[in-house]
Amino acid sequence: MNFYSVILALVIFISVGFTQDKKIVVVIDPGHGGRDFGHLAIQKEQHPEKVLNLLIAQKLGTYLSERLANVEVHYTRRTDTYSSLGARVDYMNNLKADYVLSIHCNGSSKGEVKGTETHIHDRRSSKSYLLAKEIEREFSTRAGRYSRGIKDGDDRGHSIQLLKYTQMPTVLIECGFLTNTEEAKFLNSGQGQDYMASAIFRAFRSFLKKQHPKINFEKTSSSNYRIQIMSSKTLISSDPSFIRLGQRVDPVRVDSKSTYKYKYFVGHFETKKEAEVFLEMVKKKGFPDAFVVRMK
Repeated sequence: MNFYSVILALVIFISVGFTQDKKIVVVIDPGHGGRDFGHLAIQKEQHPEKVLNLLIAQKLGTYLSERLANVEVHYTRRTDTYSSLGARVDYMNNLKADYVLSIHCNGSSKGEVKGTETHIHDRRSSKSYLLAKEIEREFSTRAGRYSRGIKDGDDRGHSIQLLKYTQMPTVLIECGFLTNTEEAKFLNSGQGQDYMASAIFRAFRSFLKKQHPKINFEKTSSSNYRIQIMSSKTLISSDPSFIRLGQRVDPVRVDSKSTYKYKYFVGHFETKKEAEVFLEMVKKKGFPDAFVVRMK
């Protein structure tokens, strides 16, 4: 191999190395929180917007962390806390995030209004527009929701602070109307939250692969250990205690003669040691009987 061939091979090796090490930083912003409830529930047993935003955001973050390589996930809040819009924008900009996904639920004075919307600042923000387009496509085709389309400042007649002042492609996702009986019921169900989080995940994954073709987003390692937090006789689709974990809780039906037909798991870990570290946090957050399980 001559001198120039060696140099060329070295350049290719370095380029590939840097490509593999590059990480996409995404901030997930569960809208509202704390004293800011957002849209209120129309039925007593249902959650206000701030709670649903957090539930969907946590499930989305878990999908991204568990299923994509080279993606680093941050949150503007992980619990029911208040943070001003200005503070959220500063956090995103100071972090120098690559993308922002802001999760919301909608409301209207008319109960018949329904559907999803994805908001951007304006259509000149090409990456924001393309991401919004992917999200609305997933909502309508895979999640089976009625899409009201992409909305910008001209459609709204005003700017949104979070969209206007962030320095990276940002979308604000309205997952449905809490003032619509059908959609409120859907969004308050564990399955509905899973559908919405999964649709956003698939859209973002597709978008990333198109925008960053040189980055490998495929996970290669397997996860063998999980944390079982509880079991129940009947299905619990959502529970306030789940929110404290900051992780998606997966109910699994058990085919046995036992009266407890459902087990609930969180996390995916490659080693037992990693699972045991996380187990201590789970116990401190209200699940003292949780334990590590090796999955088959």
